[in-house]
Order: sequence, then structure tokens, then C-alpha cells
Amino acid sequence: MEMKKRITLELRNRAPEKVTELVLDNCRSSNGEIEGLNESFKELEFLSMANVELTSLARLPTLSKLRKLELSDNIISGGLEVLAEKCPNLTYLNLSGNKIKDLSTVEALQNLKNLKSLDLFNCEITNLEDYRESVFELLHQITYLDGFDQEDNEAPDSEEEEDEEGDEDDDEDEDEAGPPGEFEEDDDEDDGGSDLGEGEEEEEEVGLSYLMKEEIQDEEDDDDYVEEKGDEEEAEGVQGEKRKRDPEDEGEEEDD
Repeated sequence: MEMKKRITLELRNRAPEKVTELVLDNCRSSNGEIEGLNESFKELEFLSMANVELTSLARLPTLSKLRKLELSDNIISGGLEVLAEKCPNLTYLNLSGNKIKDLSTVEALQNLKNLKSLDLFNCEITNLEDYRESVFELLHQITYLDGFDQEDNEAPDSEEEEDEEGDEDDDEDEDEAGPPGEFEEDDDEDDGGSDLGEGEEEEEEVGLSYLMKEEIQDEEDDDDYVEEKGDEEEAEGVQGEKRKRDPEDEGEEEDD
């Protein structure tokens, strides 16, 4: 029942022929088969069946468009040759945590011509001497084994994510570049702006010198004003003295 509920959730709003990704982790298989998983999933590109107690792949349906297959933590010990027939376009295969012990079992994957990444982590085969070198020599088509290439460079998380990021970068570049006409207009505007900027700088320089002259002139005018003001104050002082003296002089004249 748990398996049926899970598949029902995955397919609630989709017909099997339109499903591209299907996750059945932790469901339970019966005699190497998960009920409901069949060849009607003809557009399936990603299938995950981790920890479903699979012992064999003999009853796996034909999924010609499948590119990624997750089979970790099962009980698979052999029979991998069926993958080339049922999933010929696989590029990624995860068999970690299974019962694979020797190189002859892995040799059956040679017919998966598009296989680029293979994961055998936590399988007994990894304890063999020169394990990595032997698998790379046996499977010339793969680039990554257990997440690393032959030079110990780590594999990207997902080829699809890389493609999506590349598409996003292209879109951003196109948005930044814009249509050719708009780009040329922007260039013209920039050129005009730069010419105007030079003119403004020249005007600013002339304006500054002019202002400096005005300031000098203003300082001279201020000096003149101060001098004139001083003269006026002196004149007023003299007049005041005269005013003060006049009454005295008048008094002296009256005394006389």
C-alpha cells in the first residue's frame, strides 16, 4: 500500500506517458518488481528506486529515454547486462550500497555506451586493489567513478543543473547586450555624453577662473569699501569735533 500511495502522489495530475521524473525511494518491491512501474512511462528520464529491496533488474521495464537511474542501498549482486537493453541511453548509474563484489559484474556495463558517471560507493568491489584504475580501464566510456574522474576532479552535482545555469547565463548576456539597434543608440548617447562632459569641464574651468577674478575684484571692492568707510568715519569724527568746538567757540565769543 505504501508503494501504491507513493506512485499515486507522483501521478495525481499527470498521465504516466507525460512523467519525466519518478522517485520511488523506500517503497517495497515484490519479486524484483514495483507494481505500477511499467513501460507506459516512456518519457521517463530520471528514476530513483533507493532502498526498495531490489535483488535483480530482470523485471525492470524498458525505459528508452531514461538518463539517470538511482539504485542505491538495494541487494543487487549481478545481472547488470539488462540495463543496456532496457535503458540504453543511461548517462548516470548509482549502484552504491549494493552487493557488487568483482569486476566481472561491472564488465556487463560496457554496452552502456553513453554512461558517463558510475557510483559503486559502499560496495565490496571498492576494497579491491587498484579498484579505480581497473574500473576506468574496463569502462572506457565513463568519466566519473564514485564522484571523481581519473585526476581526482570532483564531478558536478548535476549535468542538468549545469545546462540550466548555462542557459540562464546566455539569457543574462542577451538581456545585457540587448537588440543591436538599442546598443548602437546607447553608444551614441555615451559618445554624446562624453563630448558634453568635456565641454562642461572646459566651462567649469573658465567659470572657476572667472569666479576667482570676481572674488579678487570683490576683495578689492571690500578694501575700497573699508577705506571709504574709514574716510567717512574720519570725516564724521572731524565734523563731530567741529560740532563740539563750535559751541565752545560760540561761548568764548559771547564771553568776549
